[in-house]
Amino acid sequence: MIDDPGGAVIPTGVDIPVQPLRRATHYTGEPGCIADARSFAAHFLEQLRTEWCAEIGSGSEDALLLVVSELVTNADRHSQGPYILELEGTDSAVSVCVYDSSAALPRRFPRDPERIGRHGLEIVSALAAEIGAERVPVGKRVRALVHLGRD
Repeated sequence: MIDDPGGAVIPTGVDIPVQPLRRATHYTGEPGCIADARSFAAHFLEQLRTEWCAEIGSGSEDALLLVVSELVTNADRHSQGPYILELEGTDSAVSVCVYDSSAALPRRFPRDPERIGRHGLEIVSALAAEIGAERVPVGKRVRALVHLGRD
């Protein structure tokens, strides 16, 4: 709906939500957490398709699920406690935030195909439009913004 300056409401045929879709969950580090986080993110994307009429191509969906996997894997490996996955999205982008108990900020290593491991932030940086990390009172927050598209 669009409000006309004269006070009339003009139906548009599609009502766009005003607030972004937000969902959060927490994990304890038990086996299966990373798969659960991917499933949580896939369900979130379905909600965006339904509630925001988002047209999300398979490439964008794969990118988002990989970003979630990498950030949750890093939290699982490098923190001494539970971690939180928070998703916030609209029809054009999803913000992925992972909070964990470690105050050590993640490091992105230079590209090295010979190196085994430590490619997580390199992958996230290639897929996300923005990436950042900051210390918070209980540890740190790592955030990545993934743009959605039809591919």
